[in-house]
Amino acid sequence: MILQFVPGGPLEMAIMQMRQGGQQSGETGSSGTTQNIPQEAIEELKKYYGFDKPVYERYLIWIGNLAKFDLGKSYKYNEPVIDVITERFPVSIYFGLIGFILTYIVCIPLGVYKAVKNGSTFDMLSSVLVFIGYSIPGFAFGGMMLVLFGGGSFWDVFPLGGFRSDDWESLSTMGKILDQIHHTILPVICYMIGSFATLTILTKNSVIENLSQDYIRTAYSKGLTEKRVIFGHALRNSLIPISTGLGHALSLVLAGSILIERVFNIDGMGLLGFTSIVERDYPVVMGILVISTLLLLIGNIISDILYAIVDPRIRFK
Repeated sequence: MILQFVPGGPLEMAIMQMRQGGQQSGETGSSGTTQNIPQEAIEELKKYYGFDKPVYERYLIWIGNLAKFDLGKSYKYNEPVIDVITERFPVSIYFGLIGFILTYIVCIPLGVYKAVKNGSTFDMLSSVLVFIGYSIPGFAFGGMMLVLFGGGSFWDVFPLGGFRSDDWESLSTMGKILDQIHHTILPVICYMIGSFATLTILTKNSVIENLSQDYIRTAYSKGLTEKRVIFGHALRNSLIPISTGLGHALSLVLAGSILIERVFNIDGMGLLGFTSIVERDYPVVMGILVISTLLLLIGNIISDILYAIVDPRIRFK
């Protein structure tokens, strides 16, 4: 809604292109002078883009179309918005899910180990590394990685970006797998670095808190091994705060990252949202907003279900 009041929208761009066409025609001498655009043509353009109606009326029309699962038509691609988004959705899912799964696979065991070794040299050194990573935004870290490993002044280890190489179709099966991994490593690291510190420290603090509870001392007094006390009793209760944020995090990674996809030139949902905002492709911007909101709602439902699974005191009635 705010974007529609910013100069440089599709109507202004169409008028500018028509004027430039008139100026070029004038330079070639076909019409002698630069022609002004007739008011009828401007009104037709407004009608084409839907700007001939008030904002509230356009919004109500959009809501009505949304109820029929119609997100409109892209100004830039001249295709249905749902098709434009669907083409790029798998790319964002690919990077988002890999980063999400790797983050949980690494951070939960690391957080548990840091809790067990609390105050040790390993705990302090790993905390320093984790917080250094947390202080660097993912897109800035991606830019730094491309400078170091993208074949510039330093090492030529990884490609400068993209989802796959241009000759991917001509590669063998093993070559395709290696090429895909080659293009995946740096973006996935950037996806992980933001949530790495949060999840690791959250796991550590939650495990430490549970290890000081009376039921843990009771478990030790029964003669249970440390491994069984930690993983059989403390860890399950420690997963409650982690599981509540899992669904929300899942919805965020599926929607893609605008800045990381921009840095690595990955043609996913994030880059599509960025270019659509810059080029005032309002239907695509609203479509991405709808998809992101739906993912967030689904993520919250998943969080509630996981919360009930982890904590037996929670039941849906």
